[in-house]
Amino acid sequence: MFKVAMETLLSGRELAPELMRQAFSALMGGELTPAQQAAFLVALRAKGETASEVAEAARVMREFAVRLSAPTGAVDTCGTGGDGAGTLNISTAAAILTASLGVPVAKHGNRSVSSRCGSADVLEAMGWPLTLAPEALERLLQEEGFAFLFAPAFHPAMKVVAPVRRELGLRTVFNLLGPLANPAGVQRQVVGVFSLPAQDLVAEALARLGAEHVWVVHSEDGMDELSPSVPTRVVEVREGAVVREFLLDPQTLGVPPVGREDLLGGEAVQNAQRLLAMLGGEADPAAPAVALASAAALVVAGRAATVAEGYELASSALKHGTALGFWQKLLSKARELSHG
Repeated sequence: MFKVAMETLLSGRELAPELMRQAFSALMGGELTPAQQAAFLVALRAKGETASEVAEAARVMREFAVRLSAPTGAVDTCGTGGDGAGTLNISTAAAILTASLGVPVAKHGNRSVSSRCGSADVLEAMGWPLTLAPEALERLLQEEGFAFLFAPAFHPAMKVVAPVRRELGLRTVFNLLGPLANPAGVQRQVVGVFSLPAQDLVAEALARLGAEHVWVVHSEDGMDELSPSVPTRVVEVREGAVVREFLLDPQTLGVPPVGREDLLGGEAVQNAQRLLAMLGGEADPAAPAVALASAAALVVAGRAATVAEGYELASSALKHGTALGFWQKLLSKARELSHG
């Protein structure tokens, strides 16, 4: 199987779904040597991953993952990362803000890879216990409407390929899979991606995986977020099909212009302090970016009919500081469960 897969890739041909499934299962299951792991990942990258191959890889990752259940209509704001922008944890803040507005959020994430501070880093600095058991996280999701799913805890098979990925130091198919392998199986997402080609690839893969409602976003200034400053290209997936692509211009929504420097983040503690202040109603130049990201999540969740409506809801919540009370109550429950 491995040799057939390699010969296929080296000849520049796409792996058929069953062959991709077999090869990726062998990779995740520890059946390949480190040399074989590296050869497969590099050959797949060199040929260029297809939506079919990425979708099959995501299916295998989901099968190997520790699973938990989420309320119907739960959303995720996990992106690929890797845009090199070094921005504040916008999608993480938006996840909390969105949950405070009554939409259950199963936020999938990890520590920093390409930035100074990943979602796990900033949430840990905000007091979130990363070691919560799946049962506790399920309870938080059901009762409070938010849970952070720390990727290493839910994808133990990733340890098998971690050394090879680290030694290679290259982007591989795994850099696309985080948003496609949420352990709670969410079907509604806002997914930021690092490039236009990756945007189309991820959107088509999510369609093949049967996603209910997803926005895959990449801004004209290169961010894996909805930009508050320039138009963002959005590829929309509904009921297992790519239904449209469009440009979302923040100026048409009345979003105040935000300088790139105002979106820059720092270390985890610094970012945590800034996010908590913002959620509590303190003015922050990055607030429009957080409100815009939350607006998109509210749309895919069905909580808002339009981005304009979602932006108004999210902006109002930030202005009045209501999300901080939600976070404090949630954190109290999370800490209680972590000790019990």
